[in-house]
Amino acid sequence: MKVLVTGGAGFIGSHVSDMLIANGHEVLIVDNLSSGKRSNIPKAADFMEMDVCSESLVDVVRQMQPGAIMHLAAQIDVRKSVEDPVFDAHVNVLGLVRLAQAAMVAGVEKIVFSSTGGAIYGEQDFFPADEHHPCRPVSFYGASKLCGEVYLDTFSRVFGLKWVALRYSNVYGPRQDPHGEAGVVAIFSGRLLHAQRPRIYGDGLQTRDYVFVTDVARANLMAVESDIQGVFNIGTGIETNVCELAALMSKIVGFNEKPEHLPAKAGEQMRSSIDAGKAHREMDWKPEVDLMTGLGKTLEYFRNHL
Repeated sequence: MKVLVTGGAGFIGSHVSDMLIANGHEVLIVDNLSSGKRSNIPKAADFMEMDVCSESLVDVVRQMQPGAIMHLAAQIDVRKSVEDPVFDAHVNVLGLVRLAQAAMVAGVEKIVFSSTGGAIYGEQDFFPADEHHPCRPVSFYGASKLCGEVYLDTFSRVFGLKWVALRYSNVYGPRQDPHGEAGVVAIFSGRLLHAQRPRIYGDGLQTRDYVFVTDVARANLMAVESDIQGVFNIGTGIETNVCELAALMSKIVGFNEKPEHLPAKAGEQMRSSIDAGKAHREMDWKPEVDLMTGLGKTLEYFRNHL
């Protein structure tokens, strides 16, 4: 199948592109390289530097005639979404709508949308949260992803577009950016491999559900190759707090100093974990990489690339 991957030069998108190619699919990557890297782009993929909000996107999709679109291009910084909700909505909502419209014009059969499990549910009523948990985002990033799901559902009902939204928990692994507002695993990797103490904001008891990037890529592959539609959580259902994470990573690299604690950041979600039972039942997906193994693979990657 010919597959268009938006954000395919990014952390998750490049792994998705690799897996698609390894399974015989033809891949075109569209990425504006605002956070993605040319070095992440698979040699076997075609590449076009373009913003998903560009009006020219319709022409690109019409010319390519893909059978499916994997939409991973996004504004992913939760704190930036709070500081600038207009920009967040411009990228995450307008970009999605423009892509869906292009898909309809070009006769694309299916869109697989990268959504969020942690940010979309907000402070949870129960753990782990399944897809029926109320969606109460506490950031505009979570709100924009939820809005994207609503738009896709509406495109489906009005025009018959098939769609899947994969609600990821906290994705980590090789190629994640260790700078700026990156995931905590990447940030800790950068500091530990420079013999610097991990920085923990607050008491470090806030929990997250960490899922390895190749497991996420495999979920994308299964979603595009199957007939499933709708919303699916992609996570492990296991909570790990930040102190535990720092201790595990310090142990792997042989770093013996205690983490540095800084004041807590306002508005941070305290607990998060999601139930991926529906993905297991309907597309036989389940996580295969445990946290200790995944952290080892991630640290080895950063050891070779930092």
